[in-house]
Amino acid sequence: MESYYLDWANLLLRWTHVITAIAWIGSSFYLVFLDSSLTPPIDDEQKKQGVSGELWAVHGGGFYHPVKFNVSPSQLPAHLHWFYWESYSTWLTGFALFTVSYLWSARSYLIDKSLMDWAPVTAITVAVSFLLLFWLLYDRICRIFGQRQHGDAIVGALVFVLVCVASWAACHWFAGRAAFLLVGAMLATSMSANVFFWIIPGQKKVVAALKSGQAVDAIHGKRGKQRSVHNTYFTLPVLFAMLSGHYSFTFNHPQNWLVLIGMMFAGAAIRQFFVMRHGYLLGRNGNPLAYALAGIAAQVLLVVWLAPAPAPSAPVAVRQISYAQLQPVLAQRCYLCHGELVQMKNVRLDSKQNVKAYAQYMYQQAVVLKLMPMNNATNITEEERLLIKQWFEDGARID
Repeated sequence: MESYYLDWANLLLRWTHVITAIAWIGSSFYLVFLDSSLTPPIDDEQKKQGVSGELWAVHGGGFYHPVKFNVSPSQLPAHLHWFYWESYSTWLTGFALFTVSYLWSARSYLIDKSLMDWAPVTAITVAVSFLLLFWLLYDRICRIFGQRQHGDAIVGALVFVLVCVASWAACHWFAGRAAFLLVGAMLATSMSANVFFWIIPGQKKVVAALKSGQAVDAIHGKRGKQRSVHNTYFTLPVLFAMLSGHYSFTFNHPQNWLVLIGMMFAGAAIRQFFVMRHGYLLGRNGNPLAYALAGIAAQVLLVVWLAPAPAPSAPVAVRQISYAQLQPVLAQRCYLCHGELVQMKNVRLDSKQNVKAYAQYMYQQAVVLKLMPMNNATNITEEERLLIKQWFEDGARID
């Protein structure tokens, strides 16, 4: 029953996490687009009020006219919308989902004994430390170099190196699927921490200064903008890390850390293209097409590199695999998690009827995706995967 309730918790948390992530990333993308698309105001009254940019847009049958004030407006409105619960809700649901999916069953989902044979408590501690340590190092880099000349380039280079080191370590210490997700969670944690520790506190100081009639320090807006820009570059790498768990050819590769770094680089480069594109259309930036091409080129190289070797030609006469030949493989490789004592995901494979019922599932998970056994905990061989494949393609006979 525990597995059943964990599955429900996983489903509901995943659903909520995706909804809140859409709200957060959607608003973030829109505001970055808005900031890049603003044009100087034409109206003299707006200029007197301190408006530095405006945008006219049409959507849903109506026209919109958002404006941006340089540092602060002369007077605060009665109702001010704050963008932060989208971020906090996404992180809280994401960490809860990570706990239910990986930390709760660390021995099965987090640990790969062929890499690190450590106790579950140790693995959990190190995994959570990834989230905290990356944020502390990233934040220190921003504090030290962020306001210097060419600070953005320096920070970008150092953070990229930090991400590469973290990706290498995660993929050498944890199961591949968990490692990819952990790196994504690491970046997402820093994104939410940027909002919690820098963006929102800075905005609150600006609002407090306006309400008290004091001069507004522009540094709060600059710091908040810097962290907000970092967040937008993190988004596509994070989304890839989260989605990659469905594609075992990425995280099961012997050099999976290079795959992860390559795809995150591609995502960041493509995001840079979209960030710069709006300004380019208004004549403010150089042509950002090179960034998009760099991201696409990185993906093409990975596609070519990860391409599987051609399958050997099938022999003229192929013997049919019987259930009697299949059953010892299932007993040795599958019963540990899908037998009499344990039925992970409510799947049981220690009877002919159940094997027949789950034949398609077995074929997909063990042969096509190679996700099962989880982290290959029972050391299934390629020959045994081929035996399952042939048994299924022969008609999944149990007689």
